[in-house]
Amino acid sequence: MQIGILGSGEVGQALGLGFIQLGHDVKLGSRDPDKLKPWVAKAGRRASAGTLEETTRFADIAVLATVWSGTENALKLGNAAANLAGKLVMDVTNPVIAETANPLRLALGHTDSGGEQVQRWLPQSKVVKAFNTVGAADMVEPQFAGGTPDMFICGEDASAKQVVAGFCKGFGWGVVDMGGIEGARFLEPLCLLWVEYGMRTQTWHHAFKLLRG
Repeated sequence: MQIGILGSGEVGQALGLGFIQLGHDVKLGSRDPDKLKPWVAKAGRRASAGTLEETTRFADIAVLATVWSGTENALKLGNAAANLAGKLVMDVTNPVIAETANPLRLALGHTDSGGEQVQRWLPQSKVVKAFNTVGAADMVEPQFAGGTPDMFICGEDASAKQVVAGFCKGFGWGVVDMGGIEGARFLEPLCLLWVEYGMRTQTWHHAFKLLRG
């Protein structure tokens, strides 16, 4: 399967390596693909880099891993509404107003979410929120003393969520389905909780797990 990742930072690169380990071909999309030559060389023959539009055309499944302030523009530059129509889009973004703000704040919340906004921008795509509640270093093959962590996902399309759940399990996660895309209203604040704990403890190796009775 061909995985196109919009966003070339730590999150996109970490997930890209994870998909390659599962046997998929990965193209990382960037406004400046040349800067990704070291990652492509490291990742091997299944890896490539391209423009944002090249990436959306390449993708059987897309991953949205952009900084929130650049997300809408990245989708426009990638002609994503057309090129990703009918395709699964895994939304890893968090609508944080500014990464340097203290305390961090969400641009959307209570009655809306970044996940819902992405679905509006991509009305013909199957958007599934996932991997927004943990740091890049632990997205693939997480190792925690407390056991296997859980990845919370949400989206409107049941079959698309099954595919994302399969990726999560392949990366070493348990999966908790939080329903429709409006569930992103609950998942995105978990990102702030993850960051706040990290800032207070100066540790960044933690994740969430749902304990069932």
